[in-house]
Amino acid sequence: MMDGNDLASETTRRGIISQAWTRISQVYQGTLDKWTPHTKGRWFGSILLLAAFVLRIITKQGWYIVTYALGIYHLNLFIAFLTPKIDPAMDFDADDENGPALPTRATEEFRPFIRRLPEFKFWLSVTKSTIIAFFCTFVEAFNIPVFWPILVMYFITLFCITMKRQLKHMIKYRYLPFTHSKPKYKTVESTVTVN
Repeated sequence: MMDGNDLASETTRRGIISQAWTRISQVYQGTLDKWTPHTKGRWFGSILLLAAFVLRIITKQGWYIVTYALGIYHLNLFIAFLTPKIDPAMDFDADDENGPALPTRATEEFRPFIRRLPEFKFWLSVTKSTIIAFFCTFVEAFNIPVFWPILVMYFITLFCITMKRQLKHMIKYRYLPFTHSKPKYKTVESTVTVN
């Protein structure tokens, strides 16, 4: 049976652990917040990390299952990144025979492209999964012997089929998930000058 002192020390210990965990979470979130505006730098770091992972796989000649799982996970993330949050295929209140589409005239309702998976979460998931996969290459239990050319061919086939379906979806519902070639419109307030 615990006496009062043991109970107080246990409560204090839990409080210290809770405070430490809260502080670690705050530092982690603060670091992520600082990295948010640096898109090119974040992706450059992730590509370097992915290159280090691939280099380790090539030099050690193993962990092909880990690499395959990482590739499938990255493919799923990429598809979620390309897909709109509200799927136009599920928008049944469209009145034309082609199905719903994004507006093409000024009189139509403007609905901006909102991703199912935002760019920052996409980057964060890619980075985390690459780090986890990199550490898995140090565990011999994950080095399952497989004939890797079959995995490569299966991944290429899966990639082509998935991207073909995604491109057909993008063409059918007329949306473009990238903003680099889209026109930029000025608001009325920015074009009016006050004397």
